[in-house]
Amino acid sequence: MPLLALALALSAALVHATWNLLLARSRDPGTATAIAAAVSVTLPLPVVAATWSATPGVIPLAVASSVLELAYLALLGVAYGRAELSVFYPIARGLAPVLVLILAVAVVRVPQSPVAVAGVGLVASGVVLVRGVGIRAAWQDLALALAIAACIAGYTTVDKAGVTHASPLAYYELVMAGPAVVYLAATMRARGMRSVRMELGVPTIAAGLGMFTAYSLVLAALTLAPAASVAAVRETSVVLATILGGLFLSEPVGPRRLFGAVVVAAGIGALALA
Repeated sequence: MPLLALALALSAALVHATWNLLLARSRDPGTATAIAAAVSVTLPLPVVAATWSATPGVIPLAVASSVLELAYLALLGVAYGRAELSVFYPIARGLAPVLVLILAVAVVRVPQSPVAVAGVGLVASGVVLVRGVGIRAAWQDLALALAIAACIAGYTTVDKAGVTHASPLAYYELVMAGPAVVYLAATMRARGMRSVRMELGVPTIAAGLGMFTAYSLVLAALTLAPAASVAAVRETSVVLATILGGLFLSEPVGPRRLFGAVVVAAGIGALALA
């Protein structure tokens, strides 16, 4: 994995963990997420327009990715309402790079080195160790986490092809504009304008810009490295989120989580050598 791609994916993980922290501290994470998604496709428009680069071949890929992104947002909203974050998040994020690797080999026919496969496996295992899989997880919650992982793996695989037809910034706008509008409209209808006004503020705006930045960094990394490797490094956001949670949310960080962080770091090292 090229060092530049590694740096981009790690930066995306840090930004992703930060905007998730901002949303987690909000009074209504679901509404805050809808606002942040809308901000992420609105505020950067001048920059996107000034640097626009896309060919017609991007359209079917952008549509496919948009559908998967909308499904991801909807499933995430359901997950926040019924399952503990420490149950579905590590499963979804841990399985996503593994599924990307499977798709790359089985569907896209992209060969993977043994070192890359080992790196993806280590990152996935470390992610689960960091957050832990609760024994209270019901099969419905596990199925929900798997569905979220499938969406992540699906749009990551599609995006790998999509960024060959458009610049990362243009591609982001094409993919996220539709889901952001639909999700915000659905949130406003379900919860009312008052809830939206209450959550609109500096933290949600910052989260929206973070959402745009993190995804754009991942797209840039996908132009340089295999999707499975980028997805695996990107999921180190769980480790970073754990550190931020310990610092700002007083979450406990025990030996299991520290060991998980070491496993993730080992996986990143393997991917950097692949």
